[in-house]
This record gives sequence, C-alpha cells and structure tokens, in this order.
Amino acid sequence: MKILVTGGAGFIGSAVIRYIIEHTQDSVVNLDKLTYAGNLAALAVIEHSPKYWFERVDICDRAELDRIFSQYQPDAVMHLAAESHVDRSISGPADFIQTNIVGTYQLLEAAREYWQALSEDAKSAFRFHHISTDEVFGDLPHPDDGLQALPQFTECSSYAPSSPYSASKASSDHLVRAWQRTYGLPVLVTNCSNNYGPYQFPEKLIPLVILNALAGKTLPVYGNGTQIRDWLYVDDHVRALYKVLTQGQVGETYNIGGHNEKRNLEVVQAICRILDELVPQDTSYAELIEFVTDRQGHDRRYAIDASKIGRELGWQPLETFETGLRKTVEWYLNNRT
Repeated sequence: MKILVTGGAGFIGSAVIRYIIEHTQDSVVNLDKLTYAGNLAALAVIEHSPKYWFERVDICDRAELDRIFSQYQPDAVMHLAAESHVDRSISGPADFIQTNIVGTYQLLEAAREYWQALSEDAKSAFRFHHISTDEVFGDLPHPDDGLQALPQFTECSSYAPSSPYSASKASSDHLVRAWQRTYGLPVLVTNCSNNYGPYQFPEKLIPLVILNALAGKTLPVYGNGTQIRDWLYVDDHVRALYKVLTQGQVGETYNIGGHNEKRNLEVVQAICRILDELVPQDTSYAELIEFVTDRQGHDRRYAIDASKIGRELGWQPLETFETGLRKTVEWYLNNRT
C-alpha cells in the first residue's frame, strides 16, 4: 500500500512511519504542518528511503490536500494530525477547534472526493483510519471512591469529554463516523490510552519529569497526584494501529490500551527510581517532586478495556510499564540533544 499519514512528524505519527518503512513493504507520504511539536529528526533513520515522501501541508488547506491525493494516489489514510496537549487547550482552545475539527472535516472531504473517483476495486480496498484518544469518554470512577468493581472504557462507552482538547477530538470522531454513515467512506476508528516512549515532546508528563530531573528542576505533580491513567508504550500502539488498518473491519472502533493503570505520582516516583539507579546523585530525584495547583476539570481516571482488539485482531502489548518506562528513560539519557 501507499499510506498517507497526517501528523507524521509528531510523536505517534513518526513512530508509525518508522514502523511502516522498516517492517512492511508499504510506502508512506508524510503530511505535516510542522508546528512546535513536529520534529523531522524523529524520522532521520528513514528519511532517505525510496518508500518515503514528506509534504509540509496544513490539513486545513483543502487545495493542498486535493493536490496530495491527486499526486500520490494513496491506498489508505492514517489521520494522526492533531493538537493534543490538554493544558494548551485550556489556555488557547482556538487552535484545537481549527485543527482537530475543521482540519478533520477538510481531510474527510478531500478523501471522499478522491475515493468516489476510484475504480471499484480500489474503492473497496481504500481505508480512512482515524486515530483518537480515550479522553473523549471523560473520566471513570476512582479506587478512592470505595467501589469494589471499577469500570473501564469500552468501544460502546458514552462520550463525555471534559477539556477543549477532548471535546475537539470527540467532535472529529463524530465527523468520521458520519462520513461513513452518510457517504459510505470506509472508515476505522481507534481510541488509545496515554502514550509514552522515545521522541515525545517534553510538555507531556514522562519526558517533562525526566528532563526536569536531569536539570535539577522541580517535578510538578497536579493536585495530590492520585489521577490514574492507563499507559501504552508507543511501539505497542503502532503495531495495533497497523493491525487495525490492515485487518480491522470497516466501520468498527477499536480501543487500544496498555493494561497499565498508574497514579500520576506513581509514574513520577518510578522515573525517579530509574534515574537514581542510572544517574545517581547525592539525594534521590524524588526530593524534587512538588505538588502544584490541579488542572481545571482534571479527569480522575482513565482505563481501557482492550479485549476487543485482542480477541478480534490478536493484538497484545509487548511492553510492561516497567520495561517500557526503562527503555524510555534510557532513550532520553542517550539522546539529550
């Protein structure tokens, strides 16, 4: 296949492209606007591959999208381009509305026009894979509530987004499904839990803590640090995405999680223990932890039930949180530049 990947210079997008180029026979067209979080250095290992092309394009630019579809004639789209940082969405929601909602609409329309003109065989083989987040579901009951049985997000969970970011991603999910229902566009949707791993932009929790600790800066933890997230190593996520694209059933949604529910404070403490071992100093890095004012509307717990993708597509994460976190810390230590 020739796969059009939007947001391919981002954290997850670049991992997707590295995987496809290095482990499959497929080729990739990388479409990225190169905002602050886009980094082509994450693609240095494959940038000279004859199976790879890069186009600096904004997904809100319909004329450029039409040119890309016409010029490259992709067999599939993997749509990862998005503004994704909750704190930024709270302080400036406009970019999230523009990119995540308007951009997805423009991409859907360009893809629909291209798809409708394909031959019948190419039309039936085409796929539009929309990559989304578990944050569209809002939050779940917390162990501190004293409940004996704690629910998880399933593919049938109701949408109840809390932040401008998650609301904009929920909107894009609805658009994608509507384009299938109304126009027949062959779509797939995935909702994943918190990703971590190499090349992640250091506004996110794990790289922020690693780099702050190495610089001797405070390690900020929101509220009391009891918020729970399910952590998914990025390479496990990428394998799941490729399975869904190539084996998933059109119109279906697949939740992708790491089976690693951890409190935020636990995550920070685990990073500190690894750094104490690998880069020891006189005192523990944990002494840098500082509790700060909680985020507005902060979701208390996310948890993914990933049994559907395991049962139907045979995917399971290969990394535990412990092995994935150690790999991540070691990567940042070895790639400080």
